[in-house]
Amino acid sequence: MQWLRFAVTLVGVTLALLAAVVGVAYAVDPYDTGRSTLFEKPGVRPQGPRTANPSRGRDPAFNAAITGNSRIQIISPERLKATTGVDFVQLAVPGSGPKEHLALIDWFLRHRTETPKALVVSIDDMWCTSNPDLPNDKPFPFWLYSADPMEYARGLLRYDILEELPRRLAYIFQGDPERARPDGYWDYEPDYIRLGYTNDPALRKRLEETPHSDAQLLDRDPQEGQRRFPALDRLKKVAASLPEETALILVMPPSYKNRLLPGAEQAFVDRACKAAISTVAQAHARSAVVDWRVDRSENRNPEFFFDTVHYRQPVAQAMEVDIADAIRHVASF
Repeated sequence: MQWLRFAVTLVGVTLALLAAVVGVAYAVDPYDTGRSTLFEKPGVRPQGPRTANPSRGRDPAFNAAITGNSRIQIISPERLKATTGVDFVQLAVPGSGPKEHLALIDWFLRHRTETPKALVVSIDDMWCTSNPDLPNDKPFPFWLYSADPMEYARGLLRYDILEELPRRLAYIFQGDPERARPDGYWDYEPDYIRLGYTNDPALRKRLEETPHSDAQLLDRDPQEGQRRFPALDRLKKVAASLPEETALILVMPPSYKNRLLPGAEQAFVDRACKAAISTVAQAHARSAVVDWRVDRSENRNPEFFFDTVHYRQPVAQAMEVDIADAIRHVASF
């Protein structure tokens, strides 16, 4: 009986401690999700976008968002605002895929008290998967963005929350703490230059490799109806649900010339995927497609690329002109 009482007591104490940890974490709201206002302070300390974006995505200072991964993160919210007058937040997460992007879009839209002016969605080849699970090999805290309070509470039961709680409290009670950039912009150019991507012969040689050289060659035309892209099906539903006034800009980011292989299996999938993207645009009246995944002079210039998918500022700024033109063309504001 003594062992039974000990076991029951141990379980009870453990559950009480876990409940206390969750309660404290919920009250402190370590990533500024807005689920608690007890220790409310705008923004978060400097950290990666996976955990900083819940705060950014609900910030009322922004009425438009950019979503995607590192292939869109160099697009500048400030420069877009200068040409469109729209306040953009950059929610790109390096190493993420469509499942993560859809979660970020949902979070941003759920936290708008006014009609968003624009949504810019980067659609790279990861969207062209036929796997309905939308797998990705990088971890992502979906629980942070969940509409289910119980899923969020369960997510608080992790060791890194214990590490983050004192950091959050320090941020809250400091007079002028260092804050993660509110608009989420992160220019990766200095990082790539520091790593040698502009002058290391081995890294420059990689740029000229053909990533799809082993793809099966096809001599048939694409049969778009035989290809299904679950991620784009989900995005189409989002497009159809957007407020009429919101501009939806679907951006296909550029690839260096060696990733563009007409006649290969990859090109077949790409054509079918682009056809599916056009149906997404058709689901919302104020939509436009900005396609940079084509053969053009910028995509043939090795000085404009660090690798086959990460481009430099000249390309980013040219893309921003196209995005701004698309917004002005379809916008109602």
